[in-house]
Formats: sequence, structure tokens, C-alpha cells
Amino acid sequence: MNKDYYKVLGVGRDTPPDEIKKAFRKLALKHHPDRNPGDREAEERFKEAAEAYEVLSDPEKKGIYDRYGHEGLRGTGFQGFSGFEDIFTNFGDIFEDVFGFGPRRGRSRTAARQGSDLRYDLVISFEDAVFGTNTEVELERLEGCRECGGSGATQGTAPIACPTCRGHGQVTRSSGFFTISSTCPTCRGTGRVIENPCTHCRGAGKSPVKKRLQLKIPPGVETNSRLRLRGEGEDGEFGGPRGDLYVFIQVEPHKFFERAGNDVICTISVTMTQAALGSNVEVPTLEGTERLKIPRGTQHGKIFRLKGKGIPHLRGFGRGDQIIQTIIQIPTDLSRKEEKLLQEFAKLRGESK
Repeated sequence: MNKDYYKVLGVGRDTPPDEIKKAFRKLALKHHPDRNPGDREAEERFKEAAEAYEVLSDPEKKGIYDRYGHEGLRGTGFQGFSGFEDIFTNFGDIFEDVFGFGPRRGRSRTAARQGSDLRYDLVISFEDAVFGTNTEVELERLEGCRECGGSGATQGTAPIACPTCRGHGQVTRSSGFFTISSTCPTCRGTGRVIENPCTHCRGAGKSPVKKRLQLKIPPGVETNSRLRLRGEGEDGEFGGPRGDLYVFIQVEPHKFFERAGNDVICTISVTMTQAALGSNVEVPTLEGTERLKIPRGTQHGKIFRLKGKGIPHLRGFGRGDQIIQTIIQIPTDLSRKEEKLLQEFAKLRGESK
């Protein structure tokens, strides 16, 4: 089960950032793997503390977590940490920030890493949400630089082994009973340096590229539905796979219908005489019009239901219903003749004026 990040670090929601850092430092020093060799429980505590600090030290992630919890973080593509390789490879800067050292000894940051996930917010019409549609989206993402082939170096040149760490990505030092491998300050853990950076990507190895993608919207989606396009995120690093693209759906409101789960709700007006005497009226549906029988004596607010005229189930078969509420119209512009007839009607009903 997902653990409360505040409880993991022993802090409150209003704890200032420097106190959160102190709480993490205390736990990380206590449970650090080099201080607890072979202790699986200590390793788990260390991982939990690192994950909690990564979220609570980031104002944006902390805000999402405070409002929506772990589900909200997953909506951004954050999946937490799966192990020490994940922690030290992807979030070594956290430990450099707190302790002044990063990955454990022998750990290189040039291991293949998946590219970043991307988010795209898409607004669609009510009808497209009901019946589904095919659309095209345009986004900008980082891809391997075409000029340098992703190396970051000018054509005809190549990165060289870092002279400080000799290509290992880390430098090792001893501190008491610790043997600490810290990220190389020269190459920042990559094990290589670029003497002649590519002028197109400025040595980054990636550059922004506009991309058009075809997207199939299934029937039945609603606001906050999320579609995942595997491998359509940013390029990975050091030969790693692409990240994913998450498309978040926002559905525009409809002028006549409202949605309630897989049902659609609408209101129709019927006249006083139609309600009293009964009638057949035309009712708009998602697929044209239907004739609805209004029984004699129908009261204001009466609910009718059209089976199977609602929204298709997103993950299954069948459809919801259309729920119709009647509103009785009372005339406000009676002619003298109409008023006289109503007075006669009232007398017949024994109603006082």
C-alpha cells in the first residue's frame, strides 16, 4: 500500500523545506545501505525516505500530492522508485543536495534510461466523447539531435573519457567507516566530456521537434479520462527507450444534455393541457429524435427513462439510459377568452377563485 509521505519523514504538511531536508538527512544517514550491509529492511526504509523527499521537496509534486494523493502523482507519470538503481540513477541530485555525494560506489549514470513521459491536454466535444473519434494532435518533444546523432559533439568529433574520473562517472573517497562514491563534478556522472559541442543542440544531444500524432478516442470517455500512447514521449538516454505520452481528456459541456455516469439527463417542457390530457412529444436524443408518450395527469418534475439511449460503456458492452424530466409550462399571456374558460374550469372543479 502507498505510505503517507509525511509520516515516512515524520513531518507535517506545513513543515518548511529546510526542516524536511533535515528529516530526510537523518533517516538517510540512519538507513544508508553502506551503513547497514545486507539489511533489507534498512534498504526499504532508505528507499521510502528518498521517495518521500523527492516529492515533498518539489513544490509542484507536493501540491499535487496534497490535493490528490498518490493517484494525482500517478496522473503526472510519477511512479515512485522501484529500487536503488532507480533512486541513484535518476535522482542522484537529491543526495548530492543533502549530503554532497550521489550514487553508491561503482554506480554509473550512463546506464540506459527511459525518456521522460509527456502530458497533452485535449479538449473534445460532447458528441466525440460519446461516440468516439479520430483526431490529430501536435506536440513538441525532445528527440535525438539529427546534426550530431545524439552524441552532443560536433560532426567529426566524439566525446572523450572524463579526465577527472577516467570515464567511471564517479570519484571515490573515504569518510570514517563510509566509502562514498560521489558523482564526478566534471562530467556530472556521464563519464565523458564534450570538447566541441554541437552547435545545433549545444551539446545536449537532444533538440525540440514538433510531431503530429494520430489519436483514436474510444466511445464513452469523459473529463479526466487518460489515454496512454506508449513510446511517444521523449527520447531515452544512453540508448534507453522512449517515454510515454499521456493524453488527458477535457469534454466540452452540451447545450441540452448533462452526463451522469453513463446516463444522459435532459429536461423538456410540456404544456398544461398536454400534461392534463396526455400527448405524444418529440424528444431529442443522442442519435436523432424519439416520440415520448406523456400520460394523462403527468405532474411537474415527472421522470421518464429511455433505455439504452445514453452513453456507451468505456470498458464493456451496452449503454446507459436517457433520463428525461418534465417541466409543466404555465401560460402567462392568457387572452380574455382563455381566462374565462379557465374560470369556468375552476368552477367545475369546485376551486375557489
